[in-house]
Amino acid sequence: MKRALVLDFGGVISRTLFETHATTEAALGLPAGTLTWRGPFDPASDPLWCAMQAGRISERDYWLARTREVGALIGETWEAMATLVVRARGADPQAMIRPEAVAAIRAAKGAGHAVAVLSNELDLFYGTELRQRVAVLGEVDAIIDGSYTHILKPDPRAYALCLEALDLPAAACVFLDDQTRNVEGAAQAGMVALAFDVLRPGESYARALGLLVSRD
Repeated sequence: MKRALVLDFGGVISRTLFETHATTEAALGLPAGTLTWRGPFDPASDPLWCAMQAGRISERDYWLARTREVGALIGETWEAMATLVVRARGADPQAMIRPEAVAAIRAAKGAGHAVAVLSNELDLFYGTELRQRVAVLGEVDAIIDGSYTHILKPDPRAYALCLEALDLPAAACVFLDDQTRNVEGAAQAGMVALAFDVLRPGESYARALGLLVSRD
């Protein structure tokens, strides 16, 4: 039976900006060690991240604040997350993609299953041009992007849009996301929902692929 691997993009397919501070600093001409906020890698270093995890601010609010902060460090006014991503990673967008993600997508496709990306802010955060330069996204069967639908996980309608695009029942989908609220939303929608651990990406993908294959 055909099934699907459904993936968030930021943090799951792409490396987080927390993991690539050194690259960002070099790209922007900032001294090494300038960027100290580490999100899930060191929550104590990042009260704003903790506020987002507690639901006091949205993910979009978090990244807008960081975007403005980094822009100000080089004397510029930035009001779009895509500006931060393109300036930090635009020279080599492939370098931000997790090799584990590419391997998992190709393994799922090779086994005859579908792959979808269900993102709240793919083009809003990364920009259309940069996204089009990420080769592995050309291999997926469907991309559902809240940048255009304006329906964001964990809204049940976001998962419904994904299932409609795949033409599969929820139980046939293994979902990975690094935000707990989105994982809970997928589970409520009937998907096999797993939390993606950015500290252990290989283990997270292995578990997802194991569930995808074991359900055949």
